[in-house]
Amino acid sequence: MNQLLTIHFLWLSILFGPATAMAQVQKHPKQKADTLRTVGADFFALPADTILPGQKRPFTESQRLEGDNKRYLKRAVIPAAVLIGAGIYTIGGRGILSSDDVFNYRHKVFPKFATNADDFAMLAPLVGLYGFNIISSQNRHELGRQTVLLLSSGALASAIVWPTKKLTDRDRPNGKPYAFPSGHTAYAFTIATFMDKEFRHKSPWVSVVSYGIAGGTGVLRVLNDAHWLSDVLAGAGVGIISVNTVYWVQAKLTQGGGLNTAMYPIVLPNGQMGMAMSLTF
Repeated sequence: MNQLLTIHFLWLSILFGPATAMAQVQKHPKQKADTLRTVGADFFALPADTILPGQKRPFTESQRLEGDNKRYLKRAVIPAAVLIGAGIYTIGGRGILSSDDVFNYRHKVFPKFATNADDFAMLAPLVGLYGFNIISSQNRHELGRQTVLLLSSGALASAIVWPTKKLTDRDRPNGKPYAFPSGHTAYAFTIATFMDKEFRHKSPWVSVVSYGIAGGTGVLRVLNDAHWLSDVLAGAGVGIISVNTVYWVQAKLTQGGGLNTAMYPIVLPNGQMGMAMSLTF
């Protein structure tokens, strides 16, 4: 009987503990983390976080509204849809400036052009990313969270690019397979958009240079005969939508700020002290 009662008390403490913690947070929103209070026994409660661990306070109104649906539609979905749509429309000989037109112009003006710079140019903004983290305190997220967000964006871009390449099965200008969309361009615009998210508030030139390098990567892919114009346009759209989607989802999951957490000690049924934590998304 004693063991049965002990188990029931333990479950009750787990079930009602988070509600108690959140009530303490609501009653004392300005309470400091190290404030001690006594209610039957000594314990402390941490107020809800205002920002994510590893995230600094947002610098701009745009960053504060990252999870706004209309803003996401206007600044991410529509631009990406326009680029991807333009890529699809210019396949072959369609459009005022078609992929075939650009292909013919390239072979007329730059018949022997060849370089490996496009393999490295798309990664150039990463040097700036980690360089800014070293010399500046104005990055939006700490290095660890930046890395997670960047890898998540790259993973989403890959999940779009590679199945699409297989499905479209379009040959490149040089005869190799899987042209549409351009992976190099997609990753270049993923990194550029990420730089824009993290350092836009620091200087608009960070965004200008990053997108300039990404655009240059796409141009080099065309000049190298590795991709059609349609491929790089679609790749740019994939990179933009991937990063914006990751930031939008993060803002949705965290309600635009951080995780509401509270930690407090509890007395276990056996009389020993323990710790409990509540976490609200």
